[in-house]
Amino acid sequence: MTESLQAPNPHVPDQAALTLGVEEELHVVDLATRELVPRAPEILDRLDSAHFSAELHRSVVETNTPVSATLDDLREGVAERRRTAIGVAESLGLGLVAAGTVPLVDLDSLPVTPTSRYQRMLHEYQMLVREQLICGAQVHVGVPDRDEAVAIAQRVAPVLPALLALSTSSPYWLGEDSGYASARSLVWMRWPTAGDSGPLGSAAEHEALVNDLIASGTISDPKMVYFDVRPSAHVPTVELRVTDSSPDVETVILLAGVFRALVLRAREEHRAGLPMPLARPPLHRAAMWRAARSGLEGDLLDLPRSPVPIPAPLAVERLIGELRPQLEQLGDWDQVYDLSLRALSQGSSSARQRRVLARRGRLSDVVDMLVTDTRGGVTAAGPAGTPAPALIEAYVTEGDEAFPGGRVSPAYAGILPVLTSLGATGLRHREDARDDEQRARGITFSVAGEAATRLFPFDLVPRIVPTTDWTHLREGLTQRVKALDAFLNDVYTERQIVADGKIPEWVINGSPELRASGALIRRRAVRAQVAGVDLVRDGEGHWCVLEDNLRVPSGIAYAIQNRRLTWSVLPELPRPGALLSVEDTPKLLKQALLEAAGPAAGDEPAIVVLSQGPDDSAWFEHRMLAEAMGVPVVRSTELFVDEGRVWRLSGGHRSPVDVIYLRMGEDSLVHSPGADGMPLGPSLVSALHADSVVLANALGNGIGDDKAVYAYVPRMIEYYLGEKPLLADVPTYLCGIPDQRVEVLSRLDELVCKPVDGYGGDRIVIGPHATADELDALRRQIQTAPHRWVAQELVNLSTHPVFDGHRLAPRHVDLRAFVFTGSNSVVAPAALTRVAPAGSMIVNSSRGGGSKDTWLLG
Repeated sequence: MTESLQAPNPHVPDQAALTLGVEEELHVVDLATRELVPRAPEILDRLDSAHFSAELHRSVVETNTPVSATLDDLREGVAERRRTAIGVAESLGLGLVAAGTVPLVDLDSLPVTPTSRYQRMLHEYQMLVREQLICGAQVHVGVPDRDEAVAIAQRVAPVLPALLALSTSSPYWLGEDSGYASARSLVWMRWPTAGDSGPLGSAAEHEALVNDLIASGTISDPKMVYFDVRPSAHVPTVELRVTDSSPDVETVILLAGVFRALVLRAREEHRAGLPMPLARPPLHRAAMWRAARSGLEGDLLDLPRSPVPIPAPLAVERLIGELRPQLEQLGDWDQVYDLSLRALSQGSSSARQRRVLARRGRLSDVVDMLVTDTRGGVTAAGPAGTPAPALIEAYVTEGDEAFPGGRVSPAYAGILPVLTSLGATGLRHREDARDDEQRARGITFSVAGEAATRLFPFDLVPRIVPTTDWTHLREGLTQRVKALDAFLNDVYTERQIVADGKIPEWVINGSPELRASGALIRRRAVRAQVAGVDLVRDGEGHWCVLEDNLRVPSGIAYAIQNRRLTWSVLPELPRPGALLSVEDTPKLLKQALLEAAGPAAGDEPAIVVLSQGPDDSAWFEHRMLAEAMGVPVVRSTELFVDEGRVWRLSGGHRSPVDVIYLRMGEDSLVHSPGADGMPLGPSLVSALHADSVVLANALGNGIGDDKAVYAYVPRMIEYYLGEKPLLADVPTYLCGIPDQRVEVLSRLDELVCKPVDGYGGDRIVIGPHATADELDALRRQIQTAPHRWVAQELVNLSTHPVFDGHRLAPRHVDLRAFVFTGSNSVVAPAALTRVAPAGSMIVNSSRGGGSKDTWLLG
């Protein structure tokens, strides 16, 4: 505290002398990387040193509020200090986080503030100082009489665990879940002077203890006395020191209100000569540990009544009820009571952080939430001192689909008012409802190497594809897929397109996805019953194809569920009259699969969806599509081949299978065990050769996904269909062609380079975003195996607004459209918009991307 607390005014009630102030410690994070960064000095250089100061680490800014007589004044003081500091920080690309810890930390990059005092501390305490990457909030209550301050500190100690539980906001420590609600408390308690002071009867005894600690060499000055509650070392107050910094301003005000009431009660007891509570330091330490362990979501020791644990909400409710007389004297009862109900209903910040991580498994999401919560409500004050919702409004970004040039596109004129009326707080509540519904429906996916599944990432703001755009795309998509299917039939038979010189033979033979299994189909037939085509829109509004997916394209079910989630979570959004329904999509898919059946099938072909089961990243999609089509989803262990025909074994009975909708990779299929315990691959080959079963999609289709083959799709369209391409491609260079390779190597820092067999964003190198070392490694790979690489011009991808937890923000997007081919090709009325993370152009969910509902207007 840098401002002197006011002396009591003899003309106001005595309790008015219990003035308030708060010191808040705020972490500094980089808004791009979300990591803790040592850039507090840059912020402090632009702030008033009377109100903002440095801390032990250069990654922390400390704020000091004005002295306040009321909770409303204190709220405005906290909010104003945050508002000022956040404004400066964000102008530097930095964010401020009021929490006990932040999860993304690199210890080696975080030096101590270079003052002689802090350098001495580093030399003496070593690891304790290096790892002091924590932030607390200290509440001060004015108590000018030093003897009275010591007595009050002794009397309030037993109930401090409840205050810690209310504040817990630090579940993560150095990138890992600590298992505690307040990891900060564990770090803090390592200091030799932290915790309970032990019995003290007067200010003289307190000063003697401090002097003895200094004489012992344990500390160097009185400010290093870190008792849980203490007479302040620099202002005439009693200071609460146990609480984590709280991202929510209202939690800070609640803690201040409760602590001031505790101080008033303790002062009344002291002046009445009531005996001191029995000091039992080990039990107090156990109670503090329990509060740090589980916060509001577990139990607290029922001190001073009993050491028996009780639910934390009950302990808080009892405390508030017991303090009602003091709260009413202070005029704080209604506000503190309401804030306590709010805190208990919302739960601790630690619990909320864990829920955020569970959505996508990304610690950066936790940091985003903390930045948002710290910022929340500091831009303006609402009625009765409550924070006003953060504004949801348009932004200015070139090439944005919803807000071109900062104007609201007419297509979004009905959507923005709904989002604005909800505000950031309302949208966060809708996100919670979304998560609950996703869990209930099992809308998840998994990432390789992770045991747990994640909720499929879904942004609340829908994307609109206008009628003119969708009509053009639909025509171009059917054209493209017809040509690709013709190519697949040709490349595994006569290769006429090679003979006629339209595609070099080395492009075909050099493809890692050219499979001998592709030649098993003896008759001309559809090979790509389900195609996924990824499209992007540039900043000028022009669409082009980014890549084709003819093996096992995924995303159909997620596109359908995104629409259902939108209507469930945001039912008030206006529905355009031309909006296509997604609900017919499974029917169209099934029709294409039925029409794929071979001559051996009867009038009612039997379809199964073949999956690897719950271990598959898209298991939810497999189950949902099978259910929607009314066909079984099976694993390889339910199939076997007998006399050249595929059968399904279920419940001891076997039934024939005519069409297998294949939702697993070819390599996995070939080596998977069948129902007879033998590998399914060899016997399935015989059934394919006998034309008694159809795989949708066919084996060997991966050559159609090859990035080098992609460069020749326009030629395919002209060759097989005799038409000009309706959809543009991204200009592509083949490193296997010498003159093109020379150009690529000279422009690595300008181009996007991809392996010909890559998928899911794997091994893509975006030249303008790559480091010198990454470009050097890429150069060596291209020079070693040039035919395995292509390069493309960088497309200025359009952006679309997402709700980032506190405002609308632009993110790069693409569009995956689906084409079903039976007797004819049909474009599905459901498409999947994929969203890149902040600062990235890669949209794949396995790389941290998200999705959103796509409104196709027909």
